[in-house]
Amino acid sequence: MNTFQLKVISSSRVFFDGMAQSIVIPNIDGGSECFLAHHENCVLPIETGEMRIKDAQGNTISAFVGDGFLEFLDNVANVFCISAELPEEIDERRAREAKERAEEEMKEQQSQLEYFHSQANLSRAMDRLKVKNRHKI
Repeated sequence: MNTFQLKVISSSRVFFDGMAQSIVIPNIDGGSECFLAHHENCVLPIETGEMRIKDAQGNTISAFVGDGFLEFLDNVANVFCISAELPEEIDERRAREAKERAEEEMKEQQSQLEYFHSQANLSRAMDRLKVKNRHKI
């Protein structure tokens, strides 16, 4: 079994630190990118969405991941992100409220920068809900 060292660090904690078979992360073009052992060295931006890790024992860990980047160097992957949450850690009520707030903000007259902030807030809330609902607990 081919594995690599993986460490996922969010702004509030170390989410994962161990050996992994694969990691799938959302990328900025709307798709996703899968990394396996011995991937070429690279740095890649991460978009808000669902991240999937297959650990060394073959267990799949699905989680919401916020913006950040992945560094893959010499069979060691480091993920640095704003947030990483398991589906059971996502507060569905809070995510729905954030979605509704962002939708209301987008209807208001605002500067282009404020509009993009509202759009990003809406996207984050919707991605959290999508991860939570896909893995309903």
